Amino acid sequence: MAESFGVDAARYDRTRPAYPAEVIERIVALSPGRELLDVGCGTGIAARQFQAAGCTVLGVEPDPRMAQYAQATGVDTEVATFEDWGARQRRFDAVIAGTAWHWVEPVAGAVKAAEVLRPGGVLAPFGHAFEPPAEIGQASVEVLRRVFPQAPVPPPGVSALDGYQGMYAKFAAAALETGRFAEPQPFRVDWERQYARDEWLEQLPTSGGLTRLAPEQLAEVLAAVGAAIDEQGGVFTMRYATVGFTAVRN
Repeated sequence: MAESFGVDAARYDRTRPAYPAEVIERIVALSPGRELLDVGCGTGIAARQFQAAGCTVLGVEPDPRMAQYAQATGVDTEVATFEDWGARQRRFDAVIAGTAWHWVEPVAGAVKAAEVLRPGGVLAPFGHAFEPPAEIGQASVEVLRRVFPQAPVPPPGVSALDGYQGMYAKFAAAALETGRFAEPQPFRVDWERQYARDEWLEQLPTSGGLTRLAPEQLAEVLAAVGAAIDEQGGVFTMRYATVGFTAVRN
């Protein structure tokens, strides 16, 4: 599934939200220098934010379509999975991963990150989790379970925001397990964004396994979610949490 997002790289880049400035500033301030490696850089959304903060960024991205888009926006990008990517003696001040570390084996990924980091360098995976109003969320879950039963939806009673935080806690524990990093420091930034109906329906096809649905299946999902948004007046507020951790290389 990791390489399915490039089916419409332009839509992905256009509709996916950027990361809070607080996250960018935190990582830049902790890094001993300004040379960054962006694991699973996608279309370069996070990379461009770090570039704007004065960093030099090399992206690694397994999907050639996403990598080509990132390259076109000014992000130097190499096509490979992080596990197979060749560092060629290059070293970095930070290894970041924006909503991508869950595609990397946590222990092996942390070991490789330690190998390419300079002493005192920082491993900093982070990602967005989102939670719509209950009525829209319920409609989304119901149609996904009907149309795409294997879709990654949270179990009843579990907040997507809290679930994501738990996932990154496991990633942090894996990094500590390697013995290559100091105690990881978790962070979470909560924020909100208002969406109009058509704006959210434009982004929704870039989510999870929806990139692999047949056109008629996707149309059914969009119709159900769109109807739920209409019932809320056509506009709604999405709750976001950007969660992650920083871990300094020993």
